[in-house]
Amino acid sequence: MAAITFAEDVAGARPGEGDGAVPRLTVIGTGYLGATHAICMAVLGFDVLGVDVDPGKIERLAGGEVPFFEPGLPELLAKALDSGRLRFTTSFEEAAEFGDVHFICVGTPQQRGSDAADMTYVDSAVTELARHLRRRALVVGKSTVPVGTAARLTELVRNTAPAGSEVELAWNPEFLREGYAVDDTLRPDRLVFGTASAWAEEQLRAAFAPVIARDTPVVVTDLTTAELVKVAANSFLATKISYINAMAEVCEATGGDVTGLAEALAYDDRIGGRFLKPGLGFGGGCLPKDIRAFAHRAEELGVGQAVAFLREVDGINKRRRARTVDLVREMAGGDLTGVRVTALGAAFKPNSDDIRDAPALDVASTLHQLGAHVTVVDPAATENARRSHPELSYGTDALSAATGADVVVLLTEWTEFRQIDPEAMGAVVASRRIVDGRHALDPVQWRTAGWEYRALGRP
Repeated sequence: MAAITFAEDVAGARPGEGDGAVPRLTVIGTGYLGATHAICMAVLGFDVLGVDVDPGKIERLAGGEVPFFEPGLPELLAKALDSGRLRFTTSFEEAAEFGDVHFICVGTPQQRGSDAADMTYVDSAVTELARHLRRRALVVGKSTVPVGTAARLTELVRNTAPAGSEVELAWNPEFLREGYAVDDTLRPDRLVFGTASAWAEEQLRAAFAPVIARDTPVVVTDLTTAELVKVAANSFLATKISYINAMAEVCEATGGDVTGLAEALAYDDRIGGRFLKPGLGFGGGCLPKDIRAFAHRAEELGVGQAVAFLREVDGINKRRRARTVDLVREMAGGDLTGVRVTALGAAFKPNSDDIRDAPALDVASTLHQLGAHVTVVDPAATENARRSHPELSYGTDALSAATGADVVVLLTEWTEFRQIDPEAMGAVVASRRIVDGRHALDPVQWRTAGWEYRALGRP
């Protein structure tokens, strides 16, 4: 609740109160990024209009319901709505008349049959907004896009907007971590402003005045560099995660322990311990599609060799899923037919209900395809998982889901799974066999309780 306390602290007075320079904000796209941004900016004291083409999504948000799981956000939505500073609409014309700074927060999913980013939603949102822009305004991209998009959209806006060159474009990449999005919005570790004029920078500084006032570092750069920051950051994180998982492959072949190896590496200040955790690998709606789109765009630009390593980063990540399935099959005696498996976790990470490219569901689905009877349990993502994978069974809690299980596999490191009593679970399973896909459990504790314990990269 630290984020909410911070929001209350900074929202006591309107941003820039008294100097007449407070911009009104619109947020185009009210998915995960957009809804979070709109809610938090309203709590910070700005007048905000959220815009989406989905009337159902708008109705839910206007009624005080956050349509996804994010700790702390429902409370802030209620506060923002009660203040009168946050409204929602499906009208781009209303948005254009209302806003001074327009944030573009729509998705850029991976194209079907390609690694490229699908720019349909960004292009459509910018075009529809620009058609109604009749006065000076700033359009700010926050979506993760291929480098070169800002230059293309600048021309699109100038050619489409009635106000022409009076409308400028800037880029402000987002760095939200699911499960920590509120704090990352209110207390970011940095703000990046990609601008083409001093006026655009001034508008962005005004739009983030309460955050900047908390001594948040601001990096002001050009549009191209700002576009690259997010994909470069995600590529680095993905590489670090896949590196330690590559070392897990080596440890499995040599009898080494990747946990001890990671601990030793973490003491090196040049390397550090963050994201140096072996396990099932990364997923979600950002890292996998972003590194693929980055590699694809680099190839289009003729510099594909510079980031060719990202293909192997992606490959290492995918192999961890297959190896987890192998460990479960080995525990089951080599054949999964009829084996009862309890899968702890469906979301791609804890504190989220996001199942996009989730390693947990990939493993659970593969086990099912190989003949296992799989029961999945997750504190937040069960309904999303059920819609995506109706062929799997679902439980309501870990102990009931594990009743009669031949093998238990931990796939998402929720706190409640990390705190399971091995004796209590041992009393309900058919066989005390567990695969720790996230290196989240204490192997000594589980083995002492009579469990056969396996984890990636451990002997």
